Amino acid sequence: MSGPPTTSDIAVRVDAARPWQVYICNACGLLYDERDGDPDSGLAPGTRFEDIPDDWACPLCGVGKSDFALYQALDVAALRQAGSARGPAAVVGRGADAGVVIIGGGRAGWQTAQALRERDPDLPITLVTDCSGDLYDKPMLSVAHAKNIEPQALVRERGVDAAARLGVRLMAATHATGLSPASHRVRTTRGTLRYAKLVIALGARPAAPAALPASLCWRINHLDAYQKLCARLSAGPQSVAIVGAGLVGCELANDLALAGHAVTLLDVAATPLAGWLPPEAAAALLAAWVALPITFMGSVQVVQVAQAGTLDHRKTLRTACGQTIVADHIVSATGLQADQALAASGKLAWNNGIAVDAATLATSAADIHALGDCISIDGAVSRFIEPIGRQAQAIAAAITGIRPAPYQPRSSPLRVKTSSCGLRLEGAPVQDGQWRIDPTGPMPGTLHMTQWRDGQLHATLTAG
Repeated sequence: MSGPPTTSDIAVRVDAARPWQVYICNACGLLYDERDGDPDSGLAPGTRFEDIPDDWACPLCGVGKSDFALYQALDVAALRQAGSARGPAAVVGRGADAGVVIIGGGRAGWQTAQALRERDPDLPITLVTDCSGDLYDKPMLSVAHAKNIEPQALVRERGVDAAARLGVRLMAATHATGLSPASHRVRTTRGTLRYAKLVIALGARPAAPAALPASLCWRINHLDAYQKLCARLSAGPQSVAIVGAGLVGCELANDLALAGHAVTLLDVAATPLAGWLPPEAAAALLAAWVALPITFMGSVQVVQVAQAGTLDHRKTLRTACGQTIVADHIVSATGLQADQALAASGKLAWNNGIAVDAATLATSAADIHALGDCISIDGAVSRFIEPIGRQAQAIAAAITGIRPAPYQPRSSPLRVKTSSCGLRLEGAPVQDGQWRIDPTGPMPGTLHMTQWRDGQLHATLTAG
């Protein structure tokens, strides 16, 4: 016969009776559900948010626990009933009936729609996208294969459902072809739209070197292409050559190798992730890959890709130094570039991307803003997830005049999802900084490095 319940027993029962909470990453929009936890980073299902260690990082964008807030789903009907407080009618004027037109149905476009709707439940919003507009986390494309996640399971919400939830007019499978800022019009494949405010959220597309023709090489930058590649790989282990050992190339190589495919990873640099990874950390990554079917070839330039033969589905890749690689599939991961066509049609200022104001994300044309991978600030681009949420808030504030939220560029943690050797970079590395190994790092068994210049700490790196 058991004795009376102890204080700890009662505390456990009370905690179990508490409703499960959901927290949202203010940077990227990831939802942490206490019921599900985050097993990939060691948080078992049922882990309460307050019990998460302070050094835990968002598994999607790498920001810390302090960047999360209690999540409450947006209730547009409740906002309308409460009569949301509004500032000056910023969209009144030329084309006011059209409200805000958003071009782009990725994370940047939808987060802008959400931020606008939070401020104004009645503002007309139209979202134009050349895809279905389904919501999914693009970074998951480089880790889902080894986890055996079906491509369609990556979709968090269908575009039509998100549009209904936010009260947005969705124009899916529609391509924006031109801008007329003077007349506040945007031309699309489904006709011309007259806007009061326009937001460009087109992202960036994979670079297309002439040596890597699209007809022979995969470019994995959206869910549709990823689904097609997965369908081809489902037949069993195959050989894959990935050209480009940057963030996407390394993550995809790690993912496909863990799923049993033989991967050859090539780069013009001598080491993977050479743009920001010091040699010691690159060596740690390569050492972790020894146990996987990954062959890294550095300091090579691809000069030609061709079909292996008339009846052979395989591809032949040739390098400048005379090497030949035959693979079932070739993936081009040589970086991203913003598409200048739409911006050029409206004569928007361009500087490595659509040039925008640092605080409001306004372009050189009146009533047009832009955010995400397609923009540049003082010539600098930022093609990471973390800034997008803050950029969307800044634009929504500028358009509605409600709750000012000027955008402030900042360095954010970079987490590389190479699970064989996790990499986390914090700070802002500089080209002429000196990397040092720190034997007193906080995590035993990992490589901890710091970068210094003129006695000032610029960045820290953990590998392992």
